[in-house]
Amino acid sequence: MKKINITSLLLLVYLAVMSVMGWPGNKPNPDYKSYFLIMGISVAAILLLRYVQIRRMKFRNKQKDNE
Repeated sequence: MKKINITSLLLLVYLAVMSVMGWPGNKPNPDYKSYFLIMGISVAAILLLRYVQIRRMKFRNKQKDNE
């Protein structure tokens, strides 16, 4: 499960860096709503990926045990 944790952490760090670089505060009319919406969707996608990876790993281990 360590590989899954590392992957999730790297994706969250990447999202944080991209969020800081794309901060809309310097624009004349910043659109905070879409900014935070995109960040929320990205976090949801990372969590969904983590869930799928864990289920896949458990299924694979269960198949190994059955053989």
